[in-house]
Amino acid sequence: MLPTLQRLKTAFTLRKENLEMFEAVGFLAIKLGVIPSDFSYAGLKDKKAITYQAMVVRKVTPERLKNIEKEIEKKRMNVFNIHSVEDSLRLGQLKGNHFDIVIRNLKNQINDSANLKERILEAIENVKSKGFVNYYGPQRFGMGRKVHTDQIGLALLKSEMVKAVKLFLTPEDLDNPVNRAKKYFLQTEDAKGTLSLMPELKVRERALLESLHRFGVTEEGCIQAWFSLPHSMRIFYVHAYSSKIWNEAVSYRLATYGSRVVEGDLVCLDEDVDDEHFPNSKVHLVTEEEESANSYAIHQVVLPVLGYNIQYPKNKVGQWYQEILSRDGLQTYRFKVPTLKLNVPGCYRQILKHPHNLSYQLMEEQNTDVKTEGSHIHEAALSLLISFDLDASCYATICLREIMKHDF
Repeated sequence: MLPTLQRLKTAFTLRKENLEMFEAVGFLAIKLGVIPSDFSYAGLKDKKAITYQAMVVRKVTPERLKNIEKEIEKKRMNVFNIHSVEDSLRLGQLKGNHFDIVIRNLKNQINDSANLKERILEAIENVKSKGFVNYYGPQRFGMGRKVHTDQIGLALLKSEMVKAVKLFLTPEDLDNPVNRAKKYFLQTEDAKGTLSLMPELKVRERALLESLHRFGVTEEGCIQAWFSLPHSMRIFYVHAYSSKIWNEAVSYRLATYGSRVVEGDLVCLDEDVDDEHFPNSKVHLVTEEEESANSYAIHQVVLPVLGYNIQYPKNKVGQWYQEILSRDGLQTYRFKVPTLKLNVPGCYRQILKHPHNLSYQLMEEQNTDVKTEGSHIHEAALSLLISFDLDASCYATICLREIMKHDF
């Protein structure tokens, strides 16, 4: 008996290059005649990379997916390992990621007279042995200069629906069709006119605008507009806010107490944790006696990622969290947005992480011609090929920043 269209599920591996995750899903949805929420995946991949990830799409046969292979190649995407499956994927199922990265034209920091190769070796060995602070990476917050995803998330948590929509549609200081369309919307609130200006491939923006055209730019209309985006996208913005606060919390924790484990810290009692989703029963509040006895190490310390089902440290860090919630007007909110069907229980995140299976190779490559007083000479440039695995929700950009002492 043939499966019904609703039950059809096709798994595949998506390869994409320099393409935002939501834009890739939106483009695939258009080509397959489905909606973005018909796709499921276990995690979000960076835009500025060549990435591979497992995905599942509903209501599409393997044959139908194979038929669009040539069309999507123009968009720097490929699909392979295509086959039928029984179940969808969900965010959080990811166990980890593997990275192969080449860093070219390596140079010493200014005023650093050490041998470059020795300095690189020292930096890598340092991260292998001591780990790195487990910050959420910059891609979690978007690359926009005017509005970051965490600001949208805060507005959603406070049920400020119109504000959240306007933040989403705030233009950057760049003259291109997308920003011209956004600027027009903020000036006029004319969703229909903005739709005619918005490029076809900006799937999220167009879905929001179509809904605003239908329901109006009111609180209720904006609630409907947010429902035009898949649940994974709506929750993404709220998670971005929680992530930003976590980054600030870990900086405060390390500045206040350093690498000592102190009374009131939270530690994870499970040595084999490789993601953030462990229960409250695994989290222990450090006592005064345990601090005196040095019972725990810094790599066991966790901090809460905001939500309704977490406990806070019982020291200066816990007080800091309460001050931040008060600052952002969230002290009476429960991290539930019933109007958007968003529930954010929260979780715990280790403040330090280590890369696994780290290997590297230094290579000398011939650089492009370097001009010196009219003549051309060839200069050998040093490159680093580095490979490593990271647990789920860890960021390669943060690991590399620790190695290179340089922001990206």
